[in-house]
Amino acid sequence: MTEPLRIAIAGANGRMGRAVAAVAEADPAVALAARFEREGVAGEGIVPRAQALAAAQAAIDFTAPAASAELAAACAARGGPALVIGSTGFSDEELRQIDEAACRIAIVRAGNFSLGVNMLMGLVRQAAAALPAADWDIEVFEAHHRRKVDAPSGTALMLGEAAAQGRGVRLSEAARRARDGLTGPRPDGEIGFAVARGGGIVGEHAVTFAAEDEILTLSHSARDRTLFARGALAAAKWVAGRPPGHYDMQDVLGFPKAT
Repeated sequence: MTEPLRIAIAGANGRMGRAVAAVAEADPAVALAARFEREGVAGEGIVPRAQALAAAQAAIDFTAPAASAELAAACAARGGPALVIGSTGFSDEELRQIDEAACRIAIVRAGNFSLGVNMLMGLVRQAAAALPAADWDIEVFEAHHRRKVDAPSGTALMLGEAAAQGRGVRLSEAARRARDGLTGPRPDGEIGFAVARGGGIVGEHAVTFAAEDEILTLSHSARDRTLFARGALAAAKWVAGRPPGHYDMQDVLGFPKAT
């Protein structure tokens, strides 16, 4: 019989940390080896980070960009464990730190761990490739709870990147993050983003392709954080024992990467 995968949970007192713990405790293929928090934060069952990392084959982190990048460096410095990162809103420097860590350990980093969202990405990429930019405008809509601190969401940016890949352009050159005042006519090929924050919205994402005489909308609604926790655990099972590298959820699910 295969031994359960030993996992550690960073930010264990947070909303996602608690969700991952609940799913892990119900999964016989996983053993919750340790729960840890940032230095100075205590709680029942919380252990120091060094102790948690030593006990685990994979760690799951849904904390904050700076903390996730620092954790990646710490895991790399000790040669493990493998790491699953669900934080979003990284700076270029923080992404560079994670890339450096991925030269020594296996890391799965994704803006969204939902199977449905990852399927949506593929559909958006295909639609963007098939619908001419001169005739079809693309707008990415997202809504989250009032506590979310980054915008657009990591998932919205993933969807925008999928649209840009479908059209063979760079998102940084096509994206329009906000509109206010006299903005003028919309240029061909622009990929727009619209953001809402309020209440306890778990996550709503939609990509609209708008032509003069028809509109196509592809959307996904998250009803409970459990779906993200299940995806993160699937990623942990997949990444443990993998060679060093910076992977994403498309790798975990075996979907072909965009060329």
